[in-house]
Amino acid sequence: MQAGPSSILRTLPFLCGLWLPVIATTTVVSAQSPGFAAAIESRLGTPDASGELRVQGDEIAAVAVISDFYARRGFAPAWSEPRNVTDLLRAIRDSADDGLDPADYHFSRLERLRTTKALPDTPDFERADFERADFEILLTDALVRLGYHLWFGKVDAEQLDPSWNMNRTIPDLDPPAEIERALASGDLYQAIEKFKPSYPLYLGLKRELARLNRAALAGGWPSLTAGGKLEVGVQDDRVKALREQLRATGDLASAPELEPAAAEPPFDAALADAVRAFQQRMGLATDGKVGPGTLAELNVPVEDRIRQLRINLDRGRVLLHDLPPEFVVVNIAGFEVFFVRGKEIVWQSRAQVGKPYRATPQFRSEITYLVFNPTWTVPPGIVKNDILPAARRDPSSISRRGLKVIDSAGRVISPSSVDWSRFKSGHIPYTLRQDPGPTNALGRVKFMFPNQYSVYLHDTPSRALFDADTRATSAGCVRIERPFELAELLLQDPERWNAAAIARTVARGQLQNVTLKPRVPVLLAYWTAWVDANDRVNFRRDIYGRDAAWGKALDARFAFRKRPLS
Repeated sequence: MQAGPSSILRTLPFLCGLWLPVIATTTVVSAQSPGFAAAIESRLGTPDASGELRVQGDEIAAVAVISDFYARRGFAPAWSEPRNVTDLLRAIRDSADDGLDPADYHFSRLERLRTTKALPDTPDFERADFERADFEILLTDALVRLGYHLWFGKVDAEQLDPSWNMNRTIPDLDPPAEIERALASGDLYQAIEKFKPSYPLYLGLKRELARLNRAALAGGWPSLTAGGKLEVGVQDDRVKALREQLRATGDLASAPELEPAAAEPPFDAALADAVRAFQQRMGLATDGKVGPGTLAELNVPVEDRIRQLRINLDRGRVLLHDLPPEFVVVNIAGFEVFFVRGKEIVWQSRAQVGKPYRATPQFRSEITYLVFNPTWTVPPGIVKNDILPAARRDPSSISRRGLKVIDSAGRVISPSSVDWSRFKSGHIPYTLRQDPGPTNALGRVKFMFPNQYSVYLHDTPSRALFDADTRATSAGCVRIERPFELAELLLQDPERWNAAAIARTVARGQLQNVTLKPRVPVLLAYWTAWVDANDRVNFRRDIYGRDAAWGKALDARFAFRKRPLS
């Protein structure tokens, strides 16, 4: 007996209309052999010993939705229009261009069945009924799977990171009805295309993936052996390999091949410019010279760059849907912060993020207020790891840090009056606070948003650290190089809060809270590949090892989320 629609939706709440937009309202159902419908019903009602439903050896993931879908149709076939089959198989094949694996969508099995007597227009119903039923079910499951990945991403980020809270709300739709509408749309391929993010970042990563796939087919690029620094004027056998690689990466324009007898030209100004372009895309100092850091990035194989693009494309599918019209986004791996309005970056700044052992978490919140001339209350983690070890040896180290010790009655007491060796954790019965001022750890402004990690965006007196290539230098918060520009953008009040007014407020040196109306969403995300304003793809190091975990999950077998998306 088939499960009713209500019990099916309780079984898979995260599939309730989660991915197919309303496209049409007409369903096309051709008359078919009664044996065909019976074969579909039989196949759907015969799970294996483990309780899974397998068809032609492939697992059916969306059993509940598919069973409900065909039960509503009286188990009549749904793929009677040959163009729908062609469109779906084309979309599955093209999913590789989005960094997905067509094998996740039964591609090989469907291609084989398509070439047999299982095609929907085969007249020999009795002999082909069960094979055609298999084809039907696999097609429908493939459509659900592909739509799910394009709309929500393949990787369940919440399973990788307990701080993750950027899952999306599922539309309150009816999955079987949406499948019917999609099949009746007249252009299933374009309907599937609409599931993909439309942000320039995603489209740019796709273009780079296609280019690097072509480069891989051509043999990739040569690696450079270790040696002395390569710079203008140097003649070195490695210069030829450097030119070849920078042409392959798109940083050096192609040039006519040298005559066989001609000597390889030395490292010239044009090659130095190409090295600078490469260094800029890698987040390195742009000196136009190939030292150890640049050499390491040049020697990353094309296959590794392709994998990096696939990982970040999947991040795009997770993050680049249903975004607000304007928001602040921190790219933790890229050490940058952006203000986005209408899908365009209207402001950006260099940033410092958490050290690897104090990694900045990934999450979403809303900036609710700004604090000019903030005090700094030392959080428990820093108390435990930084303050207490030094205070046990020398209590006056607290005063040298510019901190005051405040007891539960609000009185400032001497650090030497406390036996700091009593405390093993950062949760102490005192408040350690730094007053406003130019040396305050938070600088002159901080941006507050609710979160459980005591993480926020702020100014910093540690200005020199912004010039470093790798800026994982904080205790978890995000330090911004040009915070007052961001404050002016967020306050959106040119009369009361222009640059001059902000400067006067800071100069007074008094703590002042300013509430944001409206609140502005903020996303702390982790991108190791993205497209910049000049449409160039940038790559960064995986400073926290998050790419490695995401890539492993991306290679895993298909699975729906373990809990409803919310």
